[in-house]
Order: sequence, then structure tokens, then C-alpha cells
Amino acid sequence: MNIETRSILKVLSISMLVLTACTSVIQAVPVGEEASESAQEGVAATNEFLPEETAQEEETGIQSPQAPPTETQDSEPTGQSAHVELLDTNEEPPAGAGNQFSTDFSIHSIPYSEVLSGGPPKDGIPAVDNPQYVNIDEADEWIEALEPVIVLQAGAQARAYPIQILMWHEIVNDVLGGEPVVVTFCPLCNTGIAFERTFNGQVLDFGTTGRLRFSNLIMYDRQTETWWQQASGEAIAGELTGEQLTFLPAALISWEEFKNSYPKGDVLSRETGFQRAYGQNPYAGYDNINTPPFLYRGPATPDELPAVARVLTVDLREEAVAYPYTTLEDVHAANDTVAGKDIVVIWEEGTASALDSGRLAEGRDVGTAAAYSRVVDGERLTFSYDGESIIDDQTGSQWNILGQAIKGELAGIQLEPVVSVNHFWFSWAAFKPETRIYQP
Repeated sequence: MNIETRSILKVLSISMLVLTACTSVIQAVPVGEEASESAQEGVAATNEFLPEETAQEEETGIQSPQAPPTETQDSEPTGQSAHVELLDTNEEPPAGAGNQFSTDFSIHSIPYSEVLSGGPPKDGIPAVDNPQYVNIDEADEWIEALEPVIVLQAGAQARAYPIQILMWHEIVNDVLGGEPVVVTFCPLCNTGIAFERTFNGQVLDFGTTGRLRFSNLIMYDRQTETWWQQASGEAIAGELTGEQLTFLPAALISWEEFKNSYPKGDVLSRETGFQRAYGQNPYAGYDNINTPPFLYRGPATPDELPAVARVLTVDLREEAVAYPYTTLEDVHAANDTVAGKDIVVIWEEGTASALDSGRLAEGRDVGTAAAYSRVVDGERLTFSYDGESIIDDQTGSQWNILGQAIKGELAGIQLEPVVSVNHFWFSWAAFKPETRIYQP
């Protein structure tokens, strides 16, 4: 049997496992009085198949730094209405949606033919609505060094959202620094994205629709039951169609990096109100570069990159750019100008893939990347890799993946985060076909 045949058989095998499991909705087991309404009604479900395997303080000198403000007007949508063309008001909504939602499906900006059922029904993948938190020492007992976490910061408060939890819930409705936020993760697209939950003066709570578009999570808000595309933050069906959520900078880093950089930070607890196989990856082998993404139905993927190539993406309205991990691994620091804004994308090894092994902690090291403004006090810096560390050419100061200067003349300085999102290439290209691919 040749390599190509084995690859095809593997895709078919995994796809059958996924589709079988997706149609077998099982009741979630809520824990305690804080379990969400969907679980109490017995409709929660596992989101995919279980893997065959079973689950088996050093400081940098920067103490809980204040998060610098981001330039919302330049770098992320403002939460104001977008100008979109509404489609046929008589088009039938996605199968089954009319019975599950009170959404006004006559208002929509995308053809419903692009919507695919992921298997579970509305809230079948239960959001975390009453998040609990633990400190670094407690979390260190069950998160391993290279495991990926999403870090969100508000002022001096930093919080980690372990992918091992988001893998099974996809949405966390939270409040950080007094601000309502939602942290989301779509395993099929490898997209971890945070948004503000306050929209036009109203705080929204989000849940899962059980539907996908171009393999990407479609969320809904419980106040209007409008459907929202996770990858773009745009309302695509219902009362708020055409509106845009505001993105928040949210880096994907290793647990080791988080606990060393934010020793006083807190961590989303496993006490979610549900029993799940936290730490296990139900998508083992999904990010194999040689196999196409299953459950993807959408535009043909441009062949400049493999479909499941990892890219860090930056979208500053006038221009969108994809930074391939293969390129970033070579250069470590990519100096670029996007829509007139001088930025740097920093790549660092030491973060495991969440979609490789049956256990997250055993995933291969794929590294991670994040984007920042490279202007400090009005001076544009140029970054490079000296074989060991990221440094700026102007002062020789050393910088980490969080955009913090940890040694040298600029020690203690924090670069301004630029909203950037990890994607697989097929996902980013489907939503942003006009993207530029970064080349040094």
C-alpha cells in the first residue's frame, strides 16, 4: 500500500468516526447547581469522538504588566453596523433550525446552503456560562508545560483559558476586569478568538448552534438568537445581521509561558458543571499536513499553502495578511507593514499542537506566534533573531512571545498588541480570499 492510499484511507476512517459520533448525541452530566440550562434540559452532547488513548515559578522580571491599549479604530472592528447585502428573505433556514431557534431567519447575509450541521443540536456543545477559576499552583497539577492556553488580559489582570477545556465547550462567557467577554475556540479551524460581549449597550451571552460554515463555528446570542460567525465576528442571520463584534487581543501560548509571565494570573477551572475528558483530544491527527480537512464544504482552497498549514492572520480592514508558521519558524521575527501600520509577528517554539496526539500534552511542538505594533515612543523598531532570542536592532533588548522586553535597555516595555488569530490556511482563505501571504 503506497503513501497516497494510506493517506486517503486515514481520512475516510477519521471522517466516519467523526460523523458517527456527531450523530450520537449523548446526555451531558451536569455537576452542581451551576450547570447551564441546556445541560439541565438534557440536550448537551459530546462534540466529537473520544480518542483511543485514555488520559494519563520562575519570573521574567515583568510582574503582571498593564495591558497597553489597542488601536481599535485601526486594528479591529468597532462593534458598529457593517454594510452588507441581505439575501433572499424567502430562503428556507438550515434544516432543523426553525424548530430550535426563534431567530428571524428571513434576515441573513449568507446563503443557507453554506451552513452544515456539525452533528450536535443547539447547545449540544455546552458553553461555559458560570466559569470558575484556580490559581497557578492549582492549575499546574493538571496542565502540562507545553499545553496551549489562550491568554486574555485586562489591565493588570491576566487569565488563561486552557484549550483542553475549550476543546469540549468552544465558548466561555466571562467577565474580566469588569468587562463582559467571550472566549471562543473552533477546533476544526484552530481558531481561538475573544470578543467583547457588550454590544450597543446590551450584554450578550453566546451558545453553540451546532452548525458550521466553511468548517467554522457558528455561535448565537441568547438575547436575540442572532447567528454569528466565529472567524469573522459578524452576524450572519437574524435580527443583528450585518453587525460586528469587537475583537480582543488574545494570544495562544504555552502553559509554561503563561505561568512564568503571569505568576499572579488565574486560570479557567475544570469545574465547568460538566463531565468531559479534559486533557484528551477527540480530533487526534486532524492537523496532519498531508491530509485534507474533513467536514469542510466551501470554496476551493488556494494551493499556495497546504490546506491545514498553520498561519497567523492579521486583518486591519484595508489589508489582510497570513503569516505561515513554516516561514515564521525560519525567521522568528517578521517585520511588516499592514494597512500602513508597522507590526512585528513573533514566533517562538515550545507550544504543543492541540490537534495532533490523543492527549494534548503529547502533541508535537508547533510553536506559536503573535503580532504587535513595532513602534515604541514614536520610534519604529526592527526585530531579528540572534540564534537564541528575539532582539530589536536599535537597542539590543530581548523580547518574548508576549511582546514584553525582558532584558536590555527597554526591559519592562510592553509592545501594543495587534489583534491576530491562528487559522488553518483553508479556513482563512475561505473567509479572506484576498489575503496576502507574507514573504520575507
